[in-house]
Order: sequence, then structure tokens, then C-alpha cells
Amino acid sequence: MSASKEAICASTEKDLEKPALGCFATRYFVTFMLFLGMANAYVMRTNMSVAIVAMVNHTAIKTGVEEYDDECGDRDIPIDDSQDGEFPWSSALQGYILSSFFYGYVITQIPFGILAKKYGSLRFLGYGMLINSVFAFLVPVAARQGGVWGLCAVRFIQGLGEGPIVPCTHAMLAKWIPPNERSRMGAAVYAGAQFGTIISMPLSGLLAEYGFDGGWPSIFYVFGIVGTVWSIAFLIFVYEEPSAHPTIDEREKKYINDALWGSDVVKSPPIPFRAILKSLPFYAILFAHMGHNYGYETLMTELPTYMKQVLRFSLKSNGLLSSLPYLAMWLFSMFISVIADWMISSKRFSHTATRKLINSIGQYGPGIALLAAAYTGCDRALTLAILTIGVGLNGGIYSGFKINHLDLTPRFAGFLMAITNCSANLAGLLAPIAAGNLISDHSKPMMGQWKIVFFIAAFVYIICGTFYNIFGSGERQYWDNPADDEQKPALQTTSTTTPQRLSNGNSAPPAISSS
Repeated sequence: MSASKEAICASTEKDLEKPALGCFATRYFVTFMLFLGMANAYVMRTNMSVAIVAMVNHTAIKTGVEEYDDECGDRDIPIDDSQDGEFPWSSALQGYILSSFFYGYVITQIPFGILAKKYGSLRFLGYGMLINSVFAFLVPVAARQGGVWGLCAVRFIQGLGEGPIVPCTHAMLAKWIPPNERSRMGAAVYAGAQFGTIISMPLSGLLAEYGFDGGWPSIFYVFGIVGTVWSIAFLIFVYEEPSAHPTIDEREKKYINDALWGSDVVKSPPIPFRAILKSLPFYAILFAHMGHNYGYETLMTELPTYMKQVLRFSLKSNGLLSSLPYLAMWLFSMFISVIADWMISSKRFSHTATRKLINSIGQYGPGIALLAAAYTGCDRALTLAILTIGVGLNGGIYSGFKINHLDLTPRFAGFLMAITNCSANLAGLLAPIAAGNLISDHSKPMMGQWKIVFFIAAFVYIICGTFYNIFGSGERQYWDNPADDEQKPALQTTSTTTPQRLSNGNSAPPAISSS
């Protein structure tokens, strides 16, 4: 009987070390809901890029100057002015409208990163997206009744609501996902951005052409409903962390907390501001993030306009074809994330080498593609193919710098993401303004102006990717070592003879006994 009892106990202890419930694990449901949240967030920020093509009266703003590129001399490609909209907004003015969302988005990043660290992420994320979704219903009214400034005000408020999405998502990933699953789960969540773009662009094009209330307003009504439903479901069914979940399997809760923190107790010390500001690996992520956002926002906000002005695709085709690069990015990000986790788990590559190698693909790829696209001229098929490949390779960033915050500091990852995402979006909001002002100069050939837009984005990608390769790291930083935390009675655990392991493999001393 004694031997049998010992065997049962040993089996139970072994089971507790395994990830529980397979595909039905709670952390996978949380990942799925965060994926849908990221998709909704990017729907809200990209639908205006397609809608504005249908909103603008292109005939009215020509003022005697040809708005479309006529260097190719391809008169077999029709220009359908029957698609003209209600508003005589110039290219420069359109750039300011497209960027208004990001002004609201960036100023809430750091405040929500700090608040999420103190009060939790879930409600900030859920209620923020609810505000974003509800104000989507007001976009048509604001544009028609308030003009440019009314529309900018509503888009600004939508940006305020979306501000928590990235830092709070990152903070929740840090609490739910073990280190050996970060590449896959992180890529799965952030690939929601591409999934949202894939859904948004073609569906927005169809709604703009066939939808109700004049076409383009239906874009905001439909996606506003979808976002509202998700926000309510997220607030009801998702919990802040494994320890707060009432029905999670105990084996899974122990597995997650042991993998992340070295014990079943999560410590929450103050943010080490000074150490973070002195950290070169942090600045490597910061500049990589800024470079990515500038290039990505250039493509995301301006590609539909480029499709119409230079490549002369119809509105319906515009949305579908503009989404192809993001479909490629989504598929590639999922594929490369599995490779990244294999590289780490196989012990053949360190966390640092893996992040730098995968990130190089994610930033050099689109940079080179943009340089090539600047020279494809009138070849529509070749231009679209190059941009699709380049943006597709950009999917490497999710297993590169985008998840790297969790490597450096699992406990302060949300705050780090708030800083880098805020700075990155400050860089990103310059993209539509710069492109809008460049292509509005009709005294110069339009194709030449678009070439400058592509050149700037390409060099930003390459320079910032190189900085990351020089100074980046995949190792947990000394300022996030739980062994160095000041012990408090509420956080003390029973002693153990086996040192705990940090995520980078370094040993931490045993916990202090509470007795």
C-alpha cells in the first residue's frame, strides 16, 4: 500500500508540472480573446484609410491639376469619377484626418501602462475598446455636421479609447503565457492586427460601394457593432491573471505561475524607472518599434490612396488588393513564430540570437521591398507582388522586437510596451502627414513623389533594424530579478532546497521561509 501511495503521489506531482488541458487550456482562450481584441483595434484604425477614398470628391479637388498619375500613359485603365464622395478634401488635409486618430492613441499609452501595472489591465482594455467602438457610430455624423474638425475630434476620441490595447495586452500576456510559448502566443495575438486589416480593407471597400446611408457610413456602423460585442464579451469572460480566474484548472495555474515567477506567488515591486532608462536593450526595442511603426503606418494609411492615384484600381478592387500584403504578413508571422519557439526550445539558439535573426527578416525585408517598389514604375502586378512580399516578411517583428519586452522583464513588460508603443506611434503619426504633403505637390511628377515616400520609409526600417541588432538582448535583465526584491510578509513563501530558475536560465536563491 505504501509503495502504491508513493507512486500515486509521484504521478500527481509529475502531472502538476505539465501544461494542463491541451487545446482547451484557459490561457489559449485568453490568447484567442486578445487576438480578437487586436483585430478589432486594427479594424478601427484602418477602415478610415479605405473610407476616405470614398468620402472625398476627387473631381472637386483637382482644380485644374490632374490628381492621378499620368506618366504611364496607360489609358486602358479607367478612372471612375462616379465614385466621388461628398467632401472636397485635399491630399494634405486627408493626411491630417488620417493622423488624428493617432494623436489620441499616443497620449494614453504611458498613463495606461502605469495604471495597468497598479490596477490591472483587463478593465482598461475592455472599456477603452468599448469607447472606441461606440464613437465609431458618430463618425458619419461628425463628418457631415462638423466637417474636418468634427471628424478629427471623433477620431481623436477613438484613439484615446484604443490607447490601452497594446500596453494592456502585453501586460496580460506577461501574466498568462510561459516563456517557452511567448513567440507563438505573442505572434498569435499581435497577428490579430493583420487579421483585422485583412477583414477591414476588402469589407470596407464593399460597404463603401454597396452599403447603406451612402455607402461609406455603413463601414463605421458595422464595425462599431462588432467592437461593442467583443468589448462586452471580454469584460465578462476574461480574467486579469490565472490566480484571479475562478474555474481555471489548478495544474495549469501552477504551471503558468511557476514558469513565470518561480513560485505560485506573483510579486509586484515598484517600477525601476532609473534602471530602465539606462538599459541599452530597452532602447534597442524602442528604436526598432519606432522604425517599424513609421514604415508600417506609411503603408497602412497610404496604400489605398496609392492604389487609386497611381495604380488606378477601382474602389472595390482597392480594398481587396490593399489587404493582400497584410494577409501575407499574418500567415508569415504565424509560420515564423513556430520557427522562433523551436530555435529557443531546441537550445541551438539563444533568446538574443533568435530575436535578432527573426527581427532582421521583419525589418530588412520590407525596407528592401519598398526600395524595389520605388523602381517598378507602371507595372501594377510587379509593384503589388513586391509590396505583398515585403509587408509579408514584416511579420517577423512579432517574434522579434515586439515580444522582446517579455524577455527583458516579464513583470514590467506592459510598462515597457507603453513607452515604446507611445514613442513608436508618435513616429507613426508623422507618416500620413509626410506622405500627404509630399503627394499634394502637383508641381512635380506624382510617381516621383511616391518614390520619395517609399525611400524614407525604407531607410527608417533598415536603420532602426540595424540599431536593434547591435544593442538588443533576449535575456531577462538584472533589474527584474525576483531574488533581489525586498521580502515582505505577504509575499514570503515556504523555503525550498531547489533554487528557482529565471526565464533566461539564471538561478535565483531559494525563497525565504516565513517561519
